[in-house]
Amino acid sequence: MKFSENWLRQHVPTDAARERLAEVLTAIGLEVEDVSVLGEALDGVVVARIVSADRHPEADRLQVCQVDAGQDGLLQIVCGAPNARAGLVAPLATIGTKVGELTIKAAKLRGVESNGMLCSAKELGIDADASGLLELPDDAPVGTPLAEYLGLPDASIEIKLTPNRADCFSLRGIAFDVAAAVGSEVAALDAQPVPAATDAVLPVVLGAGADAPRYLGRVIEGVDAAAPTPLWMAERLRRCGVRPVSLLVDVTQYVMLELGQPMHAFDRDLLGGPVGVRRACAGETLKLLDGREAALDDEFLAITDGDRVVALAGVMGGFDTRVTDATRNVFLEAAHFAPAAIIGRSRRLGMHTDAAHRFERGVDPQLPRTAIERATRLILDIAGGRPGPVIEAVLEAHLPQAQPIGLRRARLSRVLGLDVPDAEVTRILRALGMDVTVGEDGWRVVPPSRRFDIAIEEDLIEEVARIHGYDAIPTTLPGGAARIAVPSETRVGEDELRAQMVARGYFEAVNFAFVDQALLHAWQADAGGVPLANPLSAELGVMRTQLLPGLVAAASRNLSRQQARVRLFELGKVFTRADDGEAPVETARIAAVIQGSAQAEQWGATVRAADFHDLKGDLDSLAACAGARLEYRPSDAPHGHPGRSAEVVRVDGEAPVRLGWIGELHPRLLRALDLEGTLLAFELDLATLRPRVVPRAAPLSRFPSVRRDLAFTAPEGVPWAALEASIRQAAGPLLSELRLFDRYVGKGVDPGFRSLATGLILQDNSRTLTEGDVDVAVAAVIAALQREHGARIRS
Repeated sequence: MKFSENWLRQHVPTDAARERLAEVLTAIGLEVEDVSVLGEALDGVVVARIVSADRHPEADRLQVCQVDAGQDGLLQIVCGAPNARAGLVAPLATIGTKVGELTIKAAKLRGVESNGMLCSAKELGIDADASGLLELPDDAPVGTPLAEYLGLPDASIEIKLTPNRADCFSLRGIAFDVAAAVGSEVAALDAQPVPAATDAVLPVVLGAGADAPRYLGRVIEGVDAAAPTPLWMAERLRRCGVRPVSLLVDVTQYVMLELGQPMHAFDRDLLGGPVGVRRACAGETLKLLDGREAALDDEFLAITDGDRVVALAGVMGGFDTRVTDATRNVFLEAAHFAPAAIIGRSRRLGMHTDAAHRFERGVDPQLPRTAIERATRLILDIAGGRPGPVIEAVLEAHLPQAQPIGLRRARLSRVLGLDVPDAEVTRILRALGMDVTVGEDGWRVVPPSRRFDIAIEEDLIEEVARIHGYDAIPTTLPGGAARIAVPSETRVGEDELRAQMVARGYFEAVNFAFVDQALLHAWQADAGGVPLANPLSAELGVMRTQLLPGLVAAASRNLSRQQARVRLFELGKVFTRADDGEAPVETARIAAVIQGSAQAEQWGATVRAADFHDLKGDLDSLAACAGARLEYRPSDAPHGHPGRSAEVVRVDGEAPVRLGWIGELHPRLLRALDLEGTLLAFELDLATLRPRVVPRAAPLSRFPSVRRDLAFTAPEGVPWAALEASIRQAAGPLLSELRLFDRYVGKGVDPGFRSLATGLILQDNSRTLTEGDVDVAVAAVIAALQREHGARIRS
């Protein structure tokens, strides 16, 4: 937000110097980013009129001007500005004046005497325009000091606003904060109702419910739209970073900067009526003020004239109903739109407007009438006209209502660590525009309608703290006994999981916890999603229900930037809507995604694409941190490739527990995400993964082990996990280790079967096993495999 220092002082009288004012703004949370001083050294620069302008006899680009500077005679000035002409009123730096680093002296230019310098705005340090002389209004009083005429010196101050301080996108909003900080009061605003002089009205219809609960309009007839914008208004706009355009447009911009209420002016004669607000329909288009064609859908709010869309609500007006110098009858509008209905709409069109910037963060719902009256008065005073009555359509049930908030004296003292006098607390809150009632235990406060950021007691405490001064709050160490948290041996720490993933060659990613609803829909993961009430943009409008959509998007960005081998992981929370309507359910998870070669490029190994088993090995190593034993079962997850993805189940506890999912992403999903190749990923619940199987010390057997290799064929449809479980059950306690060391499919193996070779390591802690012991165990394993899975021993 950029504003004029002099304009601010008009709203909040204060003797504070410019440097002090900047310090105060930063101290109360309105960080000053830049202060541009304007017209500070203009002594000797006066308003002058060019009486005649003749071509220089020795230079085509120079003119010899006779200039009236309010002195006894005319001054001869040699000027090279392209807009120098007879009758032009412009600034003149007289002899002896210092302009920048140049001191003006009488001189000869190409043999012609010159007794001063006609100046551009940039040369005077009041604007960046150096294209020609600064053109002043024709009625500017010749001989008047320029600083006096332009209201200089001044400063253009730019502050950085946090998203919660939408009220400070206006001079009035900033003024309340400054008044509270310096002990002043905000000056009264001249916005008295302007009585109607005609019966001219244009009906207004609301059709967007809570998205547009208030809309006001007023017809003003007989306006001289070609009237020039007054110099004082144009200068204030420039110093706020806004270029003057035309009177009617400038008035709406001026009111927006002063009050914070975006407005729009239509040419009344180009409207048929009634004017309405509704959701746009798919296929509708609108030619905007800047000439571009906008394709609309039902996510946009439209201002309509009958069935015709004439403006994009909260963003920009339409080209066909714009005001011009030929406009004689004006329809002024001011409305309140819900932030959620405006957020992201301008960005979808690749544009940014001041109106959308304000509506996205929230505009005072009680402000439209004040803005209409203020704009009406300005137009009548400058361009004349006859106003009609203000027409208002409102849905009171959908307007935000300020709720009283209790502020306890004891709570305020305990949080701040100091006692702020009651009178000072009351003064601060009232200076900020709040309705304050003092009670025995504290204060009952109703915040002004412009302060969307004040809802609970802590918000009021923050207001008192920042105005009273953060420097006044004592610095104290935390009191009480310190409790040292000792990591539990029964749970794997998140840092340990991170270290394990990094050791396996992964990079950690940190993504937003909110994503695009369309992205979750593509993953078929939008069930139970939690929408944000006030999202930063439409692309970040819902809390994530899985980690993988955001993580895969991050991998995609890396792949599109020529990273051929990508290995990313993320630890974070996902959110689902609670069935009872309470706070969303938060679930901590870990996810990983890989694409590219199995190993980094090197000379000692051939390049091989990473596959399911590479990712499974990384997952098994992660589970090993907790001593977990896993099983992989067929999965029907919609984002997984059928037959190439699995549900991960932890089986080392009393009952199997689902841990998560692993596998390839479905080709259909990859096409929807515009990804090529094969992406492998997993996502696990941390609550299930982190419990650790605490190792127990046991003596090593003093007796030798016996190994028996067993080769058998088993149907392809029988997973190894089932075969392994049968082998362990049949072999009993003598089996100390089981190794799968070969898999074969081909000649000699029946179709639909595969050959597996396993090594059974048998050992007892109390004696040396005999051949009979081993034969009994092996026979039991063979019988179990044949009986339970139809496996056959290979000869």
